[in-house]
This record gives sequence, structure tokens and C-alpha cells, in this order.
Amino acid sequence: MTPSVLGRDFRLLWSAAVSSRFGDALRTPALALLAATVTRDPRVIAAVTVAGQVPPLLFGLLGGVYADRWDRRRTMALVDGVRAAVVAALAVVVALNQVSVLVLLVAAFVLAALGTLFDSASFALLPALVPPDALPRANGRLQAGSAVAGGFLGAPAAGVLFAVAPAVPFAVDAVTFAAAALLVLALSPPAAAGGPGTARPRGAVWSEIGAGLRWLRAHRTLWRVTLLAAASNLAISGIMAVLVLYALEVLRVPPAGYGLFAAAAILGGVAGALGAARLAVSLGTVAALRAVLAAQTVALTGFALARHPVPGGIALAVFAAGTVVWNSLSASYGQRHVPSELLGRVGAAQRMVGLLTAPLGAALAGLAAAAYGTVPVAGAAAGTFALVTLVAWRTLRPAAPAVLSRSGAA
Repeated sequence: MTPSVLGRDFRLLWSAAVSSRFGDALRTPALALLAATVTRDPRVIAAVTVAGQVPPLLFGLLGGVYADRWDRRRTMALVDGVRAAVVAALAVVVALNQVSVLVLLVAAFVLAALGTLFDSASFALLPALVPPDALPRANGRLQAGSAVAGGFLGAPAAGVLFAVAPAVPFAVDAVTFAAAALLVLALSPPAAAGGPGTARPRGAVWSEIGAGLRWLRAHRTLWRVTLLAAASNLAISGIMAVLVLYALEVLRVPPAGYGLFAAAAILGGVAGALGAARLAVSLGTVAALRAVLAAQTVALTGFALARHPVPGGIALAVFAAGTVVWNSLSASYGQRHVPSELLGRVGAAQRMVGLLTAPLGAALAGLAAAAYGTVPVAGAAAGTFALVTLVAWRTLRPAAPAVLSRSGAA
């Protein structure tokens, strides 16, 4: 079967996403570095990170409502335009040496809050831009491009640009947001693109949020996939919380080589993103999801048993590849099965469920590592994935009714 052409609109969306991700990868470490120049209090520095993590939990469902109410193309462009203005203002404040903890907290919070609306609109817009059978390939390319722009380009450049002048990474980030806004505006208008954000009857905000949640809960396969994603995120968040300590203390990765070790995960993610569509075609989406969980369980078990940087890095790369495959296929599956008028809300509901477990996983990992060391944390993460895999193989059936989250095409 000849694969569908992704087309001009997808190339524009891809360019906008990659541009924005590059800017994010500059801004995030630059904010941490900037916070460290303002204060050495670890509680305050951690608060800046938390300020960027709270908005998706507070406003994620609300963002889904407005992604379904408004024209998604214009919403994305407006959000990126506002984010460009916010980051540009922050760059000016930094250049004038007027930075305070309050400024950093507000900037991190506002940018993350705007990001919840952008993410919901972007997720809901993609099915209007590419054919249904091309969704796994489109999502894979989006994730691959974002991984390269963020992991290989943006993150290494952040420290260099900050060393040149603290305001520079924020100024560049503002430019990337502005470029992304212009690229999104160049997309075909809704009528030509398939009608994203078309007019529909509107109720109260909470009733619309409830409609998205009820739709998600009513579809057995989609709901099970969402719960499996939340359970696996508990383990992923835990292992990521102690990754640097595990690498340095258990795998004996030299401090100077940690960046190279971490790059293994990025390489694995890119490989997974590029191979997700083929896996879905070969196995079918539901079967591919079960296979991915099994492969991740094996990889994470190998990681927990490894005591050398090379096998540890290989296991981490395979695990990261599985995570990206799961995310690509799940997004495609939802985009293909959820009604267009509900895409923003259902996608936001899924992200919310997944996010709820991440702070718990990180907190439990930190407490366990402090009491028993990082090795038991890695073992517990592998055990969690094994349980998730067992549940998936018992409950996810290719013939079952299908609809959204960690999947791609039935």
C-alpha cells in the first residue's frame, strides 16, 4: 500500500512544532540557570520548576474546551504570539538586570498555562491536515523532529547562549515562538483543511469538560489504554527522577560523559518515532501497544540489572524508543477515532490522567532512593512495567471497541 502524502499543511505544522520545541529547549534550562543566579535556595529554584508543571493540572481540561470551541489554527497562532511577547519581555527584564524570583515564577506559570491550550489545539488540528492512515507517520515525524530540535540542538545550545549573555536564550526563544505563529497562520483555512474548530452548540464550560470525560470513560479500550498510560507514567517519572544518580553511582558513568549517556535516550526516541508507523501497519495498533509494553519491560529490567554505561545506555535507548512509539500510536489512535468536536477535550482528559501519576512517581522515587538507594527504584520501576504489561495483555484486545491514548490504528 502506497503511504499517503503528508502535504504542505503538515510540513508547515511540523516546522512550527520543531521551531517552538527548539525555543522551549533553550528556555527551560536557561530559566533554571537564571534562577540560580538570583538565589541559591534550592526550595526557590525548585519552585520555578513546579510553577511550570502546575498549569497543565489546573488548566488542562479547560484548554481542551477552548480548543474545541475556537478555530484551532488561529488559537495556536495567537497562543504562540502571546508566548513570544512574554518571553521577549522576560529577555528585556534579564538584559536590564531586573530579574526577581517573582518574575521567574510568573513567567514559568504563564508560559506553561498558555502551552496547555496550544497542546490541545495542536492535537485536535492534526487530523484535519493529514489522511487518517497517515496519522501514525505524522505523529512520529513530529516527535522525531521535536526530539532532535530539543535534545540535540536546543538543550546543548542553552548553556552556550546563556554564557554569552543571560538574555540571549530568551530572545531566541521569542523569535522561535513568533516564527511558529507565522507558520501556523500559513496553514489552509479551516474549510479547506477539513473544518477544525467548526461551529457547534456550546454549553457551560464544566458541562463541556464533563462531556469529554464521559466520552473517554465510556469507551472501554480507550479508557483502559489511558489507565495503562497513567500506571506506566508512574514508573517513568520515578526512574527519571533518579536517573542522574543511578547513572553516576550505579552505572559508573563519568560526570563528563553524562551528556553522551543521556543522548542515548534521545537517539532511541528518534528511532522509535520514525518506526512507529511501520509497527502499527505490521501488527495493528492494539497489538503494537501490547508489544511495546513488553519490550519496555525487558529494557527496563536490563537497565535495572546493568552495572556498566554501555549496556545501561542501550537499555535506556530501547526503553525511550518504546515510550515514543507508545505516545505516537496513542495520539494517532485517538485522533482517528474521537469525534472532531471532542478531540480537544478528550485529548486533554487523557493528558490529565497521565500527569496525575507523574509527581507521585517522582516523589516516591526520591523517598525510596534516600532510604534504600537508587537500585531498588530501578527494580520497582521494572516491576511496575511488568504488571502493566500483564494487565495490557489481558485487557487490550485488537477486536475490542477502539478509541484514543497510548495507541494508533486498530
